[in-house]
Amino acid sequence: MKIEILGSHNTETDTARLPCLLVNDVISLDAGGLTGSLSLERQQKIKAVLLTHHHFDHTRDLIMLGANDSVPPSTVDVYGLRDTLEVVYLYLLDGKMYKDYTSWPSVEAPRLRLKPIAPLQQFIIGGCIVMPVPVSHSAPSVGYQVTSENGRSIFYAGDTGSGLSGCWERINPDILFIEVTGLNCMGETMSKLRHLTPQMLVDELLQFQQMKGHIPRVIATHIPVAHEEELRDELALAGKQLEMELEVAYEGLTIEL
Repeated sequence: MKIEILGSHNTETDTARLPCLLVNDVISLDAGGLTGSLSLERQQKIKAVLLTHHHFDHTRDLIMLGANDSVPPSTVDVYGLRDTLEVVYLYLLDGKMYKDYTSWPSVEAPRLRLKPIAPLQQFIIGGCIVMPVPVSHSAPSVGYQVTSENGRSIFYAGDTGSGLSGCWERINPDILFIEVTGLNCMGETMSKLRHLTPQMLVDELLQFQQMKGHIPRVIATHIPVAHEEELRDELALAGKQLEMELEVAYEGLTIEL
């Protein structure tokens, strides 16, 4: 399994892109920094987009993905919770801001096809087993465990706050991609917004270790541009508490599992 980090930040600059991972060239996990990271040829290989939740920084590039018609025409399946897809359609894809790519160029063969999913119900895309698992965020949200044919797996949490024990019971990935949005001094605010700080992440990982007997490789995503250097320092200290490295995702990072 090949995983590429297309976007690893929670906002955008000339060097930072919004959240998006690409698996095996054909599965996009979220769509924040999708089209600006890929050539037209690579975009046209995408078969599915898995949305964790409806927030704009995770869904924005769906419109441009629809606009970059493939030749010959093909349909990209967009998976998400029913609540997620309803909001995305109502505020992004309903044709008021741009074309409705769920019915363009035709209802029978649209550029984007919305496919509701249910938590904990597995499905298969491109030979990978995908399982959506609920996480704790300010909007209805799931993370995705993606398991390749060789049995290796990742879990992409999207956005989440504390209280992940129920999620940990369901997953056992080789790599955990998990957000860290705020500094430790922002703990109260992050708790209200349902995001994580480095110390909050430590607490969640210790719960994982207690349940599973180990902690997988951890790569932090959704990095705040304005506080990136301070966050890296705090993650380094948090890693020392756990006696492991807490890695920080960056645009262009590619991993083979």
